[in-house]
Parts: sequence; C-alpha cells; structure tokens
Amino acid sequence: MDVIRKPSDARSGKMDPLARLPVFLSLEGKRSVVAGGSAAAAWKAELLSASGARVDVYAEAPADELLQIAADPPRGAVSVVRRAWTAADLPGAAVAVGAFGDDEAAAVFAAAARAAGVPVNVIDKPAFCDFSFGAIVNRSPLVIGISTDGAAPVFAQAIRAKLEALLPKGFADWAAAAARWRAAVKATGLPFAGRRKFWQLFAAHAVQNPDSEPTQTDFDRFVAEVKGLGSALDSGSVTLVGAGPGDAELLTLRAVRALQSADVILFDDLVSREVLDFARREARKMLVGKTGFGPSCKQDDINALMVALAKQGKRVVRLKGGDPLIFGRAAEEIAACEAAKIAVEVVPGITAAQGAAARLGLPLTDRKSARRLQYVTGHAHDGALPQDLDWRSLADPSTTTAIYMPVRTLAALAERAIAEGLDPQTPALAIARATRPDQTVVAAPIADLPERLTQAAPPGPVLVMLGRIIGEPAGTKAVARTG
Repeated sequence: MDVIRKPSDARSGKMDPLARLPVFLSLEGKRSVVAGGSAAAAWKAELLSASGARVDVYAEAPADELLQIAADPPRGAVSVVRRAWTAADLPGAAVAVGAFGDDEAAAVFAAAARAAGVPVNVIDKPAFCDFSFGAIVNRSPLVIGISTDGAAPVFAQAIRAKLEALLPKGFADWAAAAARWRAAVKATGLPFAGRRKFWQLFAAHAVQNPDSEPTQTDFDRFVAEVKGLGSALDSGSVTLVGAGPGDAELLTLRAVRALQSADVILFDDLVSREVLDFARREARKMLVGKTGFGPSCKQDDINALMVALAKQGKRVVRLKGGDPLIFGRAAEEIAACEAAKIAVEVVPGITAAQGAAARLGLPLTDRKSARRLQYVTGHAHDGALPQDLDWRSLADPSTTTAIYMPVRTLAALAERAIAEGLDPQTPALAIARATRPDQTVVAAPIADLPERLTQAAPPGPVLVMLGRIIGEPAGTKAVARTG
C-alpha cells in the first residue's frame, strides 16, 4: 500500500558555528581611542578615520606615518596627544585600539577599556580582543570583511586579493547609487512587490555593467519597466528549477538567481540540503517529498499547493532533483499552472546521467562505439516494469542507455532486454547518490548487475548505465577511482 504524506514545512538548516560574528560598526562622528604610536597603530587610526570616526591617539613617540595621517586624515579627524594613555581617556569612546609589545601592557589596556564599557582590540594579540578588523575589500558603501579568527592572517589577505580581482571597482558607484536612490524609489509610489522588482532590475544591470556610470536614465528605465508590468506585478509565478544530481556546485547561475528571489520553495527528497543553502533565508521551504516505494506526496496535492501559493502572489520555486524535464513530471506541473493561468518557466538542471558520467570521467558517446544516447525509465506509473520500452534500442550495441529509477525492476528489465538481443556481457554500472561525496558505484556485466546491486544495497537514488563505452579503458579506470 502506498504511504501518502502531505506537504510540510521544512526547517532551515542550523547555521554552522561562527568563530566571529561579522558586524559592521557605524562610527560616523563617534570618538575612537588608539593607544600607541607605531606604524601598526597608524594603520588602525587611518582605518578608523576612513570609517568617519574622530580618532584620539595617545602616544609618547608617534611614528612619522601617524603624524602624516593626522595631518591629512582620510575622513574623520585624527588628533595625536603626545603622552601615554590613561584610564580617564576611555569613557565615551565607541572603540579602543591598543598597540603594545608585551602582554602585561596589553592586559592592563584591555581591562581598562572593558571597565569603561568600550569594545577593545589589541593589535596582533587575539587573547585581549573583543573584536578584530580582518582583511577588507573596499567598494564602499559595499564593504566585505574577511576573518580567520587570527589563525591565518596571510590566508585572509590572499582571499582578499582574490575578491579584489573578482569585484569590479565600479561596484562602488552602483552601491552608492543604491544609497542615493532608495528614498526616490519609495517616492515613486510603487508597491512592495514593485520596489523589490526595481532592485532586482538594478542588481542585474549593475552586475552586467559594473563599469558604466549609474545615471538618472537608468533609474527612470527601471521604474518604467516595473510600471509596465501592471497587474502582473502582483501576480505570482512558478519556476521549475533543476537542482542537479546532488553536488550544489552544479547549479546553474539562473537556478541560483531563482532560489535567491523565491518566496516559497517546494523541494523533493532528492534535493541535497547544500542546494537549499543557496536559497533566500527568508523563503519558506516546504518538503513535498516523492520517494520511490516510500512515503510520497500525491502529485495532485503538489500541483494544488503550487497553484494556490502562486495565486496568493508568491514567487514559487518547484525545486526538483536532476533536470525537471527528464522523468520529473514537469508536464503535469506545467499543465496545472497553465490551466490556472499562472506564469510558469523552467530552469533546466544537470541530469543524473550527465553528472555521474562527468564524475567518473566516462564519455556517454563515442564516434566508434557509442553513436547514440538514450534515457529510459525503469518503472511505469504503477511501479512495475514498463512494457512499452523499445527493447530493440536497448539491445543496440552502439547505444549508451541510462536507466532512471531502476532498482525494483532491474532484474526483470535485464532479463527481458537479454531475451530481446542485448549481449549479457554488456558492461553496466549502478551509481548511487551521483556526484555527492558518498557516491557509490557497482560495476558488472548487465546480466550480473541486478544481483550485485542487491548485495551492495547502496543508498538511493540509483541510476544504471550500460553500453560498450562503459567497458572502454578510460571508463574502467574512472570506475576504479570512484567505486
């Protein structure tokens, strides 16, 4: 008897532990204290000044770098007081930074700052720090901070250099434009959905044209495009998204954008939780699991839920393992949306056969031995072996066949295919949890594979591939590495 379950909300994955909480302080016009006159203290004073703080530096012998910064600060005023710091200098400061050569002096400064209720940082002495600065990528007002909790500052700098190369300097102009335009967007009278659409258009244009100067023409064009959507703006939509076979890095950019703009995500059991990490944190995530021969949500329930949510104006992502158009019942879901006059689109994904073959280094076609590739299903709507398979094509020695959902029917399928002319020694592979870290491969001639698969009993989902190309030397080596 089929076990029916209802769609259910899924809890977001628990956040992994953080060594440090990344917090961006607003220091505009606030007083900060720096104790010490070294070059390291000068750099921290410059950083605080660049953030808009008024910096008081207490140093008996200030370095030349410090005096130069005080004479020409990047933003907030820097005052150098030529004496040692005292506890009376700390009350009222937003932050306190100390540069000391020995732990005893560092401990005294840290204790005094904490007694005054001031967060403290002692340069290069993590044991005395309430906060750390980290490496910074500056595209202000877009700012990225990188921390290794003091474990590997050089590594943090290497990551900063990578990000500096990846992020165009023009992003600073677009981030500044966003700050200028925020009030103007509200003044347009656009509803919440319209304002969000404006910022989606803004972000997409900025990413594609980072080095162009933001202009009023851009602003007007975004507003006009949003207003042109009319009543469709408040209408919901459904996007069928292929999550791929498991490895989250195989998601397409378009799939990531869909996940990050979704209001509700309806996902299958086959979707890895790593894929869900790309979703907008505020999105509601609902498990509408369908498992072979296990508890499953009825397709009619999934269709009804999907349509109902879209009619509420939600942007619904139907997240499906592999590619939604390959044995994913996409036709039924598209038809349900079209019948309800709900906008629907499809974002293709990497199907399991492609992902598994790539992970194994196994070509699916070859000019000499595999001139055709076919995907077939291992069971019909009632769970039994389909009787209308093209057995002649399965027996074709120049064909590579990928069989989806084959576990319960593989023995019967192999027996029938062999009876119809398939060579019983045709090389075959069963791949469980393709592309994931625990991917398992069982290799055997097709005549022996059903028994070998039963003995191994790998966790699902399972895909079977067969064909001469699998027995080629490159494919054999790949199986040896992975299996």
